[in-house]
Amino acid sequence: MQRRHVMNQINVIQLPLFSLLSFLLSCSQKTTPVERGISSQTLLIANQTEPQDLDPHIVTGVPEFHIMEALFEGLVIAEPKELQPVPGVARSWDLAADGLTWTFHLRNDAVWSNGDRVTAGDFRFSYQRILSPNLGSEYAYMHFCIEGAEAYNKGTITDFSKVGVDALDDTTLVMRLCRPTPYFLSLLAHHSFFPVHPATILKFGKIDTRGTVWTRPENFTGNGPFRLAAWEINRIIAVKKSETYWDRSSVRLREIDFFPIDNQQTEERSFRTGGVHVTANLAPGKIEWYRANRPEALRTDPYLGTYFYVVNVTKPPLDDPAVRRALSLAVDRAAIVRHILKGGQPPATCYTPPGTGGYHADSAVRFDTTEAKRLLAKAGYGPGGRSFPAVELLYNTSETHHTVAQAVQQMWKRHLGIEVTLVNQEWKVYLASKQRGRFGIARMGWIGDYNDPMTFLDMWVKDGGNNNSGWSHTRYDSLIAVAAATSDREARFAAFREAEALLLDEMPIVPVYFYTNVYLLHPAVKGWDPNLLNIHNYKYVYLEK
Repeated sequence: MQRRHVMNQINVIQLPLFSLLSFLLSCSQKTTPVERGISSQTLLIANQTEPQDLDPHIVTGVPEFHIMEALFEGLVIAEPKELQPVPGVARSWDLAADGLTWTFHLRNDAVWSNGDRVTAGDFRFSYQRILSPNLGSEYAYMHFCIEGAEAYNKGTITDFSKVGVDALDDTTLVMRLCRPTPYFLSLLAHHSFFPVHPATILKFGKIDTRGTVWTRPENFTGNGPFRLAAWEINRIIAVKKSETYWDRSSVRLREIDFFPIDNQQTEERSFRTGGVHVTANLAPGKIEWYRANRPEALRTDPYLGTYFYVVNVTKPPLDDPAVRRALSLAVDRAAIVRHILKGGQPPATCYTPPGTGGYHADSAVRFDTTEAKRLLAKAGYGPGGRSFPAVELLYNTSETHHTVAQAVQQMWKRHLGIEVTLVNQEWKVYLASKQRGRFGIARMGWIGDYNDPMTFLDMWVKDGGNNNSGWSHTRYDSLIAVAAATSDREARFAAFREAEALLLDEMPIVPVYFYTNVYLLHPAVKGWDPNLLNIHNYKYVYLEK
């Protein structure tokens, strides 16, 4: 899920929100919001930041996905423990003997929150929308395994009837793939495959209009287990159990409140004083205290993600691969995870997390200051980084991001003699800067959208929706195409391995560490199973005293 895809941990103090939480705490001398939530089945979640939007075809971040997971449902959903695809809006499906043609049979009782029936035509409309060139979806490429999808998205064809998506009737959707895609069903659980309500979209704009008000509570129409009840900017997003959801009898929560708590200290304090049941993060400085004093609340879950810096290769001196390799070699990743993070994060030795779908890349990332100095000198800078021009390192606001960036800045100064200026931006501004290439080096985190190496490696193909580096390589693109075109596991992995080796030789990215998911969870929260993608379908979650 960049789902999800860009990992976001933010640290801007929001006084109005904290005042709101303080007010809620003061309302009762006997009970806290957490305790009242347990009684009323209202889950209180600290959700990092104000979301970019709630449009599943536009957003790319993890905080947005956590909200949309309550409001929408795709053809399939991920079961909570192993994330295997199970029926969602589709009650069943068939795969033809050619291995390319999927037929989905939709439920008769799947209904939108306004009472309209969810139809196969709604899914066809939704896939046409995300692939529309003018919408500019960064996740359109997730659909390129569908016949004709890439050509339509790139404007080579303009007739959507030539794309392999057909609604045979209200309950039968047929999709034809252009290549074998062993993880296709898992793709369908991603928010880029969520349906949107056609009439609602068209009421407020065209099929390809971005940023309309259809996602406001008074206009919103979804098909998930919850409906959007309130959205107060920088304060709260509230969703309530949907009485139209087909499986509503399985939903035990009555309400979920998402708080955009940007500051990690405020977030931890809110948890400790009974303001929220779940945090998004835990500041590294608090981990040891919880281990010693409240171990039942501390969660350190596996997480399929990589924390790295993306390099804008269109800007000198970062256009020189030798410079980029020198920067990577001068980062002491073991020191960062041991002295700063303290949450069991492994230092990155490659880009794709080891074991992703059974795949292991060759170790190509290391700490070697001697080689770093040699490469920088070879590029014409040195000794001591002499004549190296000014470079900026961009990161989104977060205590942890700031501390890691400071450490990397000091390492580059100490080992290479170069000066790097740190630039901190709020989440939405940071996203815009990265998308428009207004950076030299920028922090990124990528969380897998599904458990396969393709979710990490296809983002670096030329003109990829999430490739903000400006880097491309013909051989790399061909290797990713080879991996996409075969279902032979060893052949796929061999192509991935060669592609990743090329990526790490050219170094448009500087991997730092592999994620673990360190956060706080109240013991009353049940059904919140640890899994690699941090996906928690709320219809399985409930509160128990």
